[in-house]
Amino acid sequence: MSTQNEPTDTVVVGRIGRPHGVRGLATIEVRTDDPDLRFAPGAVLLTEPAERGPLTVVDKRWHSGTLLLQLADPGGTVFDVREAVDALRNTLLLVPIEDLPEIEEPDSFYDHQLVGLAVRLPDGSPVGEITAVQHEAQDLLVVRRSEGGDALIPFVSAIVPTVDVAGGFVVVDPPEGLLDL
Repeated sequence: MSTQNEPTDTVVVGRIGRPHGVRGLATIEVRTDDPDLRFAPGAVLLTEPAERGPLTVVDKRWHSGTLLLQLADPGGTVFDVREAVDALRNTLLLVPIEDLPEIEEPDSFYDHQLVGLAVRLPDGSPVGEITAVQHEAQDLLVVRRSEGGDALIPFVSAIVPTVDVAGGFVVVDPPEGLLDL
């Protein structure tokens, strides 16, 4: 994926939704654990599609559990009317991977660290590859099965006892029948 000035590895931290009110506030679908840091006024966010950004956060507030942002274009012009914000709808907001803080907990991972890892059983038999991580009621690994189809595997230590990012694999020890769903 290319971004504004140079290709860089990025992660999605949000998506611009519908406008809120008439003064140019955008609703944001948050996809980060730390929205107060990531969307602080002054933060510059890369975009997908790239030609819509980078965007600068001018103001941030929460309204009934929804993050609202006032944004400015690369020239510093603030999006201050509903129609201008509506033109940004569905824009993905990105940050470079190198800007992410180190995770201090040894059993915690960023999604991008897990996607692409090989999945195997405790005996070494291949299961497939992680293609995504879903954050529903609990975290789920989406695994493209070697024999076709996808499997959803709860990302809990009892079922995923080993995560070896450097080695490029995870070990899953699923309860009987989980991989047959």
